Amino acid sequence: MSILNIILIVLVAFLAGCEGILDQFQFHQPLVACTLIGLVTGHLKEGVILGGSLQMIALGWANVGAAVAPDAALASVASAIIMVLALGGGSANVNSAINTSIALAIPLSVAGLFLTMFARTLAIPLVHSMDTAAETADFAKIERLHWTGVVMQGLRIAIPAAILCFIPPAIVTNALNAMPSWLTEGMAVGGGMVAAVGYAMVLNMMSTRETWPFFALGFVIAAIDQITLIGLGVIGVAIALIYMALKSLAQSGSGSSGGSGDPLGDIINDY
Repeated sequence: MSILNIILIVLVAFLAGCEGILDQFQFHQPLVACTLIGLVTGHLKEGVILGGSLQMIALGWANVGAAVAPDAALASVASAIIMVLALGGGSANVNSAINTSIALAIPLSVAGLFLTMFARTLAIPLVHSMDTAAETADFAKIERLHWTGVVMQGLRIAIPAAILCFIPPAIVTNALNAMPSWLTEGMAVGGGMVAAVGYAMVLNMMSTRETWPFFALGFVIAAIDQITLIGLGVIGVAIALIYMALKSLAQSGSGSSGGSGDPLGDIINDY
């Protein structure tokens, strides 16, 4: 891995760490971070595949109240670097490298959770310093302290990423090749099953009586092989527009009297 590759990877890792708290450009999302690392290292296709797989796992990761979600930024960046190192060794199987990286994403996300909690603990004195600066209307100092907190979040991902980049690719490749087939196949199966956890977490937050019919309908339509992803997208948009039109009609009073404003909910309640 060249010095330019390492610099670009560290830059992507830094942006991913910052976006973990900013949420402006979504650099911390697996699909974005893994794709960018794959792009700067010459493994764009593999990066997209890894990012897409990890994105399914991270669908339900969200901060709720005081509960902090697993760190998608470190999981994405570190697993992508490990995949690139494995592929850089030249002897690792592509599927094996991707499946192993997916399997390592979960423990990496937990490690990132401790790092982000550590960074936020260090940021507490910054808040007190901003309170003091606010008393004297020193807005320039407040802005500098804000940027210090953001940079701190970026470094919590950039530093581990830089350390990983200096691991010789041969070590990662030899470790993958030394794995028995039952372990690599188990990782492949486990990686596929973990993706279902992301869907389950999203369903747990979004499931209502009104949305379950759409969920069931989506599974039925997706089972039709002749329909492409573009076709599924068009069907989804059409159903959403129909639902919004029915809901608007019910709210305007043109629908059935005494309704709740949710046509599908009214139909279900009738039963």
